[in-house]
Amino acid sequence: MKQFKIFSLLILWGISTSVFGQMTVTDHRDEAFTEIGYRQGTAYRTASGKPGPAYWQNGADYQLEATLDEKEHVIKGKVHITYKNNSPENLDFVWLLLEQNRFTPESRGTLTTPVQGNRYSGDIDGGYKISNVKAQVAGKNKPVTSDYFISDTRMQVTFSEPIPANGGRATVSMDFEFKIPEKGMDRMGRQQVEDGVIYSIAQWYPKVAVFDDVTGWNTDPYLGAGEFYLGYGDFDYKITVPFDHIVVGSGELVNPSQVLTREQQRRMKAASESDERVYIISPDEITDYANTRPRQDGMLTWHFKMKNTRDVAFASSKAFIWDAARINLPSGKKAMAQSVYPKESDGQEAWGRSTEYSKASVEHYSEMWYEYPYPVAVNVASNVAGMEYPGLNFCSFKAKGEGLWGVTDHEFGHNWFPMIVGTNERRHAWMDEGFNTFINYYSYLAFNNGEYTNNLIQTRRYTGWLTNKDREPTATHPDRTQPNNLGMVAYYKPALGMIMLREYILGPEIFDKAFRSYIRTWAYKHPQPSDFFNHMENVSGENLDWFWKGWFYSNANIDLAINGVYPYGANYVVSLSNLGEMPMPVLLEITYEDGEKERRKLPVEIWFKGNQWNHLLRVDKKVVAVEIDPDKVITDINSGNDKWPSSLYQ
Repeated sequence: MKQFKIFSLLILWGISTSVFGQMTVTDHRDEAFTEIGYRQGTAYRTASGKPGPAYWQNGADYQLEATLDEKEHVIKGKVHITYKNNSPENLDFVWLLLEQNRFTPESRGTLTTPVQGNRYSGDIDGGYKISNVKAQVAGKNKPVTSDYFISDTRMQVTFSEPIPANGGRATVSMDFEFKIPEKGMDRMGRQQVEDGVIYSIAQWYPKVAVFDDVTGWNTDPYLGAGEFYLGYGDFDYKITVPFDHIVVGSGELVNPSQVLTREQQRRMKAASESDERVYIISPDEITDYANTRPRQDGMLTWHFKMKNTRDVAFASSKAFIWDAARINLPSGKKAMAQSVYPKESDGQEAWGRSTEYSKASVEHYSEMWYEYPYPVAVNVASNVAGMEYPGLNFCSFKAKGEGLWGVTDHEFGHNWFPMIVGTNERRHAWMDEGFNTFINYYSYLAFNNGEYTNNLIQTRRYTGWLTNKDREPTATHPDRTQPNNLGMVAYYKPALGMIMLREYILGPEIFDKAFRSYIRTWAYKHPQPSDFFNHMENVSGENLDWFWKGWFYSNANIDLAINGVYPYGANYVVSLSNLGEMPMPVLLEITYEDGEKERRKLPVEIWFKGNQWNHLLRVDKKVVAVEIDPDKVITDINSGNDKWPSSLYQ
């Protein structure tokens, strides 16, 4: 018996040397399995990926009033901010974000836009006019100051004395005015249609930048690809528009009796009890102002409120068809899906299904991940191709069919990332766009029994980009990413990584438990990448540093190979190689002579000692074929070496 073992090992050694003597297999262990340095916790953020005992975040409540001048396309408004300093340090000043200043000739965003333009090109005849600035620390007889300066899309307001740490409060108020851009970087703007102008209004008021325990004041300028990083608070806002306009906005409309007719109020109630859409304004009623407006001249003020949100946006037009339906949530609570769109967008092949799409999207994410927290989910047909705000989207008024489903579902998915889980989109786009693209994949599968197809799981479609010499890592700052890489860097590569993590590495049951826990733990808070990594590991029980490092922080690729399958007594030896820079567990599908198939999985730890591994395959039947990753879930860049016998030799 001992002699047989020695003889067999010599044969196995011969197999290995004959196979590997003809190829160079680079040892990537130093790159793949070294720590990435994120494990150490603090009192603010624990090593288990949770907010620590000393975790804090500041917040702000907003009172806003704005008036729309449709002749000049101008917004004039007032903002009153109550700021809460929960940090452990006194603050001499606060930074505000003035994102409308992007639309000027000398803004950093304009000056860094290429001559030929791009998606984030915008008008340059806008920008804020700021006046009547008042800042005051809370307390008896505290002086009011108007000390501020503006730098590009940022504004620093200084107080007469610091805002106290650990709960101090202050107020900032000002008047503001800006011209609404026609082209608002594909995030806001205005669109002329036959029956009027559609105003899609976002980034419309001065707002407080985030002060956190990682960066301090987050004052990255608003350039283009980098989106937003915002704190949470309660909003009370009033929008005054011409009498013939309809306004929809983030949050709850709190004065429907003043802006809707009795019939519209009745229809709204009917919609709140219906799973099928109900018209609030039908296609035949768009210009019937006498019967669809509570007054026939002057201006009307629409009043909205929204609690515990990071932002609000709204849309206004006299050209809207308006319909709505009930959203059913897992807890038994209800919300309302609403759609507004012009007659150019009407039809069952187009925006006539918008409310159906919106309802299905929100219900799916609520069931699978975390319950939707807002009273409405509004979809607005716009000249914006697709952009999300809490409880409200702007989507292309030209979108139809699967295209409209896809953009609607994507933008509503953003209510989970980054609206509920408040990530820093301006720096970590993959935690926003990537996570959302990932959850979109499952929403596609669920919608209407798979009416539409999402090909994201076909991971081998992306090997061209994954091997391109000009590719960039997922962790690249979005404003520093080459435009032709942004789609993969921010959206598809992180989504593919999450699919591999769920479907191949951890399995759905373990992954879902960990990911739901992450969402629940960081809802309405500000997680960093390390918090996500740590939390997923602690809940799943798996050390995944090799995966985070390889997939998110490098350009490493996967290339698992079967070198051969050899008889070994009554069993077989499967000779494997890791030819890529990134290790992976190895899922093998074995086919037997009788046609039966079986799957066995080898852990990633087989690569700890090198990039070659001989697996003893214990079987009681003749093996006729072996294949790695039979469902093609992982982004293996060379499918030609995944099978035995190789197709090259058949």
